[in-house]
Amino acid sequence: MFTKKSDAGYRAARPGVHYRSLAYGDRTHLTEFHLDKGTVIPAHDHPHEQTGYLVSGRLTFRIGPEVFDVGPGDGWSIPGGLSHQVSVLEDAVVVEVFSPKREDYLS
Repeated sequence: MFTKKSDAGYRAARPGVHYRSLAYGDRTHLTEFHLDKGTVIPAHDHPHEQTGYLVSGRLTFRIGPEVFDVGPGDGWSIPGGLSHQVSVLEDAVVVEVFSPKREDYLS
């Protein structure tokens, strides 16, 4: 599967959070997110392992009991089933891989 860079095809996951599937296979799913400053993604968990890279912006993650401030070039990995929350401090672009693929992001 191949995709080309495009400003089209983004979906709203919630206010301030837009995503586009870049590529996926049987076990992994590559997704790009655009996050608006001031957005808080509430604490949640899912069965997918989530590994990410911050392209631009600034975020604060709460992963379990720990807090991490991240800037451009920083990466993370969140095990499936672990509660996490994100506060968007500056408009941000994030690229993340989920395993297994996020079927809910495909529909």
